[in-house]
Amino acid sequence: MTDETQDYVAWLLERSMLMKARERARLYGGQSRLWAFPYAESRGRSASEMASVWFTAYPASLVTRPGQSVLAALGQHDLWHALSVLGVQGMHVGPTKEAGGLRGREKTPTIDGHFDRIGLDTDEEFGTSAEFSDISRMASVFSGIVIDDVIPSHTGKGADFRLAEMAYGDFPGLYHMVEIREDDWSLLPDVLEGRDSVNLGPLVVDALHEKGYIVGQLQRVIFLEPGVKDTDWSATAPVTGVDGKVRRWVYLHYFKEGQPALNWLDPSFAAQQLVIGDALHSLDVMGARGLRLDANGFLGIERRAGGPAWSESHPLSITGNQIIAGMVRKAGGFSFQELNLTVDDIATMSRGGADLSYDFITRPAVQHALATGDTEFLRLMLRSVHQHGIDPASLIHAMQNHDEMTLELVHFWTTHATTPFFFKGQTMPGAMLREQIREIMYERLSGEHAPYNLRFVTNGIACTTASLAAAVLGLRDMDALTEDDIEQIRKLHLLLVMFNALQPGVFAISGWDIVGALTLPPDEVASLMADGDTRWINRGAYDLMDLDPEATASSQGLPRARALYGSLREQLEQHDSFASRVRRVLTVRQATGLPGGHQRPIPDVIAPGLLVMLHDLPAGRGVQITALNFSAEPIDEQLILENVSAGPVVDLLNETLEGDVGEDGVLQIHLDPYEGLCMKVVGVAPHPTF
Repeated sequence: MTDETQDYVAWLLERSMLMKARERARLYGGQSRLWAFPYAESRGRSASEMASVWFTAYPASLVTRPGQSVLAALGQHDLWHALSVLGVQGMHVGPTKEAGGLRGREKTPTIDGHFDRIGLDTDEEFGTSAEFSDISRMASVFSGIVIDDVIPSHTGKGADFRLAEMAYGDFPGLYHMVEIREDDWSLLPDVLEGRDSVNLGPLVVDALHEKGYIVGQLQRVIFLEPGVKDTDWSATAPVTGVDGKVRRWVYLHYFKEGQPALNWLDPSFAAQQLVIGDALHSLDVMGARGLRLDANGFLGIERRAGGPAWSESHPLSITGNQIIAGMVRKAGGFSFQELNLTVDDIATMSRGGADLSYDFITRPAVQHALATGDTEFLRLMLRSVHQHGIDPASLIHAMQNHDEMTLELVHFWTTHATTPFFFKGQTMPGAMLREQIREIMYERLSGEHAPYNLRFVTNGIACTTASLAAAVLGLRDMDALTEDDIEQIRKLHLLLVMFNALQPGVFAISGWDIVGALTLPPDEVASLMADGDTRWINRGAYDLMDLDPEATASSQGLPRARALYGSLREQLEQHDSFASRVRRVLTVRQATGLPGGHQRPIPDVIAPGLLVMLHDLPAGRGVQITALNFSAEPIDEQLILENVSAGPVVDLLNETLEGDVGEDGVLQIHLDPYEGLCMKVVGVAPHPTF
């Protein structure tokens, strides 16, 4: 190496996540601490007992005081007090560590909302690592916890990727990348000036596959965008290695081009070292108690004859998740997976893997119920949870997050494409069911009917919960909303809150939900959407605590979204605000012990818009009933409750008697349009005998 190259390599090594992870690992050797906790089995109920209601922040969208960092704002006493009053016990901060890439010694910005990690420390855009730790300290004042992120599947193009490109040490083994012989460079397209890689078309991928370089096309292309991302493979520009040789590499990226995939089965085992080091750093340095495993279903890939590569439901992903989750449990923390795959995969990866799973199973289904006024598909998905042996208490039932309203419906797209399902009076294969659901959702919630919501490639619809409710109500012009319109939006929004909160497990609510954020006009985030990523319209800035009422954007530059409900501070002062209504739901949830309850099989109903869920409460507290009307019509129905003691039925939210369950198990209920009930059967205790 030349002196200049040696100096650059040394500079990169100082910033390498892998090198820092290896240094961190030395602190644990020969110590007893990592043998203090059970780790082999998932412990979902233990995790939800730690904190069963989460606030999910998106740091780039938070409005702060002028000159205040995002992390300082998230750690302030007033915010935590307000969240605690609302009923929140945990804060998922979201991705705040260094992200983006390096070009030479110049840092390039994140290309996926800080999900393209390049460092273990906090990104200076959000504040300092000390300020992150202070959030954990403030959380403890309110008996709360903080949850951080680890991304097992990929990094950004930081120091580690640049060292891999230069063929330094075992860094190429960190990524799923393959050196292409110079006499085959003619297969690769040229890299445009100003870029460092180029996405490969399907024919190029096929040619490289035939020559034995790569495993070929994958089962599906996530974030498919013709002309931007045609496949999951890209080629680098020519790069001079530390040995003086010029190379071109082809590398895998399940997501965007700037997110090279880690190789979880390389003899160096570098990927495992990096990810475990990152996880332990979050727990022991940053003060987090839990970790999200993001995109954790994409750790295994394998060549298959006569078809696309095996890239989903791969056993290596299961093994990788067990390693990460086991280490987190050994360190005294918990993990959850944000995994949008089949129900089978979620069930399999939960056994010994992450303690909790994001509820991608019922999330699109409940949105479909709201859009159509029919709960049949929702009941089908709730029953699939039980059929696959998933404990509803191990799921995170979340409102809006940073992503789109997903309509991938992977369960019916891959493993169960040909499986027969009974729906709408007929039996049809999963693929046909999927297309029916997607077609009606796209039609009713985007396009001409709701121009403020945009499709996100083939994945779903970019929208907020409030703009979803507006579309369901047929409100086309957001500038013409009346107070009655807003009240109707709030009513539908609260119905979704009740569905997610009034069942066992973790309930998660975002800042966008709390303030009732609408989507942003596309022209305000046009530069961020240049690669086809329309999700930026649902990531508008919000001000929870009136820190800067005049701000037009967050400190990260995201335009401020219109907030229909007002700040959290303002709403908690109003008895009938959205936040105050949510507070009542969460108060009842906590008082009954519902997060730790056990869900019974989902009963059949007569009214199409009705959903009923029954839960046995812990410690013999009785049976709780959640009854929700997803239609615009009132419902009067007799419920037949099996194995429920006769007795009065209490409406827990309104603190009134709703009726009585007779000896025959019959309960008569009435629900107004889009109304929900949270009831408890107060069984009559038997008379003592002497």
